[in-house]
Amino acid sequence: MSRFEEIIDRKGSSSVKWDLTKTVFGRDDVLPMWVADMDFLPPEAVLEALGNRLKHGIFGYTFVGDETAASIKDWVQKRHGWEIETTWLQYSPGVVPAISTIIQALTVPGDKVLVQSPVYTPFFSLVEDNDREIVNARLQYREGRYSIDFHAFEESLKTGVKLFLLCNPHNPSGRVWKKEELIKMAELCHKYNVLIVSDEIHSDLVYKNHTHTPLASLDDTFRDMTITCIAPSKTFNLAGLQASAMITPNAEIREKIAGVHKKQGFFTLNTLGIIGMETAYRHGEEWLDEILDYLQENVTVTKEFIEEHLPELQVVEAEGTYLLWIDCTKLNLSDDELKNRLLEKGRLALEPGTKYGPGGEGFVRMNIACPRETLMDGLTRLRSALN
Repeated sequence: MSRFEEIIDRKGSSSVKWDLTKTVFGRDDVLPMWVADMDFLPPEAVLEALGNRLKHGIFGYTFVGDETAASIKDWVQKRHGWEIETTWLQYSPGVVPAISTIIQALTVPGDKVLVQSPVYTPFFSLVEDNDREIVNARLQYREGRYSIDFHAFEESLKTGVKLFLLCNPHNPSGRVWKKEELIKMAELCHKYNVLIVSDEIHSDLVYKNHTHTPLASLDDTFRDMTITCIAPSKTFNLAGLQASAMITPNAEIREKIAGVHKKQGFFTLNTLGIIGMETAYRHGEEWLDEILDYLQENVTVTKEFIEEHLPELQVVEAEGTYLLWIDCTKLNLSDDELKNRLLEKGRLALEPGTKYGPGGEGFVRMNIACPRETLMDGLTRLRSALN
């Protein structure tokens, strides 16, 4: 039996996914397939390293050392072919706070920030909560696939945009942007003097026949105008350890980010986050390769089930991530009706597409990073809700 078949009861563990369904969805008798974490144990080496640190028993102030930085450098080079310097690394409790810090460091209130909807929800809230203005170059959706409208992209940049938030691989659609797409976006940003934040938190979760390319690795010019955000949280199911890294080759930009960190009083990661990150990047590769195969099977199972039992729905082809973006528009239901059907009839908690901005209407996002038995339960509930 695959190590990923084990059903682990996560209730009572302060799990956002499993313990907050009543708060978020108004009921606690639903199967949660919404928040983007996995229902799998992380690599055994990580659990062992954390256990050994707990046995030590003293949790005084810690720092992110050279070995942790080297583990990140080596991982990025091995998995993505990008040679970085450890001096480029800065840290954050997560990619979301990292993006907020970058927005504060590189823009001022009233500045325009470009996004591409439908996209990860905090891209909107982080801009607005920092008193910046959202400019949206909406993605094109045709025949079950997303692409970039480069005319709309350039027209948006012309409005005086200062910063572009790129999601690669893309959440929620699962697109892994190709080199030529990345180059064209970066060239346009360079033309209009726009800096880029590349959220690459899902970069390790890419399926066969697709390749993740760090945008900053493509050209020295792009490198110096880009801040790349990565983390072991999605890759190894370590979100609760709160550890991420920013790769910032441009020293002037690094200094500005460090200035905001100083104002925030932030200077290090937590002890277990440091250990978890370093150990995962050093010893998690075999586990990752295995789980990618398992997730690919879950994608196939989901697509085949929906094609057979819910042919009105369309699963957008996932090139990466463990999040499936499902087109329900042919049901001709309003988003409220769709949500109510899922909750009332199916007892199923999915992410509504409207959370991801314009273009998300009529879609739902399903997290399939779970044992096959849980996945089949969710698919059966989906059929009950929508048939």
